[in-house]
Parts: sequence; C-alpha cells; structure tokens
Amino acid sequence: MDDKHVIRLRDAAIYHAGDGRSESKMLRHGEMVLSDVSFSVAPGEFVYLIGRVGSGKSTLLKTLYAEVRLLTGEGFVAGFDLRRLRRRDIPYLRRRIGIVFQDYQLLTDRNVFMNLHYVMRATGRKREAEIRQRIDQVLNLVDLEPKSYKMPFELSGGEQQRLVIARALLNDPKVLLADEPTGNLDPVTADGIMQLFRKIAARGCAVVMSTHNTSLIENYPARAILFAQGRIREVDLKAELADD
Repeated sequence: MDDKHVIRLRDAAIYHAGDGRSESKMLRHGEMVLSDVSFSVAPGEFVYLIGRVGSGKSTLLKTLYAEVRLLTGEGFVAGFDLRRLRRRDIPYLRRRIGIVFQDYQLLTDRNVFMNLHYVMRATGRKREAEIRQRIDQVLNLVDLEPKSYKMPFELSGGEQQRLVIARALLNDPKVLLADEPTGNLDPVTADGIMQLFRKIAARGCAVVMSTHNTSLIENYPARAILFAQGRIREVDLKAELADD
C-alpha cells in the first residue's frame, strides 16, 4: 500500500453484513450490494458518498472499518489490507480511522470529558497527563472545551455531534468516516458541522461523508461518488444538481 492514499478499493464487491456465515457461504448466498467498486482517497481529501437510502453507502462505510468483511477484490484502509485483516487486528485498524455513526452512541452516565477519557483508556493510553492534553486538544478543535463538565443530555444535538467527532479524532486518525452526520440536525447546526469537517480535512485527515442533503453539497462542493443501481461512479455535482 502506497502513502498516496488512505483508502483504495479496486474491483471490490460489497455484501450485506453476514450473520456468522463463512465467506464461502456469503459468496454463494449473500446479497451483493455493490459490484466493481474502485476508488481511492488521498490524505486531506474531502469526499461525498451520495445516493438514495439503501443504495449501499452505509454498507460500504462498514466495509471500510471492517464491520462487514471484504470478500472479493482489493481493499486498503490506513495501511491495512482488508482482505487479509484478522479479527484480532480490527481494533488496530479502527485506531487509525475515525468513525462518526448515525446515532451518537455516547456514554450517558459520563460527562463530556469522561466520555473521551474512557475511550483513550480503552485504546491503551496510560499516561494521565497525555490523555488530558489530547482531550483538551480535540475539545478545543470542536469548540466544546467550555462544556467539558456537561452531561450528554445537557448538550444540544449539534454539540453531541461535535462530541462524537471529538471522540473520532482522539487517536489522530488518517481518515474520518461519517455516516449521515447531519441527518438529524437543523440547517444552521449542520452548516457548523460542515465547517468543522472542512477544517479537519485541511489539517490532513481525509473525510469521507455519506449524505443525501443536496443543500449541503451545494454550499460545500467537493468530490462526489454516486451510488446507483448497485454500482458507483464519480460525478460532476454541479451537473447532477442542475439536472435535478
């Protein structure tokens, strides 16, 4: 895997998550979501994944962070070979990427600071001074430093999403994968989240974001990959939006 790409897929087929079946059974009986998937993402690049609900955007993201196995083709993420990735190595892959889920998955019995502290301890950090320094850095980046003592239920939806992004950035990832991160937010709050993503990309962390929000795409144009009819293709956003 070269250093020019943080993500590279070639001739990959993407299947729905299995129910414990073997790879051979998945290939015979699993539902293929996408075929002939080939694309790459460079460090610091911002990329949209666009398409209708059910078109495979979330399944592709799950494949990139190894919740769904890649069974055919080639796939590399943050230096890890998805085809050869062992189950015990998945946590190491996920320490090199950041994941922003559709639902926040915050620890409701811990405040903002302790939500992040828990993750750093769980991923092997031991020095308290280093942990606190990194938490302060990410909270400052997402503009939540003054609210580090707040409980999740005391935060607005946008603030909770910022906390999720801060959590995803703790291990200084190579790429941030975001699945419909603005889907439950009002337009003004979503705009703030998009500005934050742009800032993160400018610092060298690639951002791959699935969305169907055309207003965000118009306001923050970037490279886009369209999911349709079981395939993907690069699109000219201005032309696509004009056709709509």
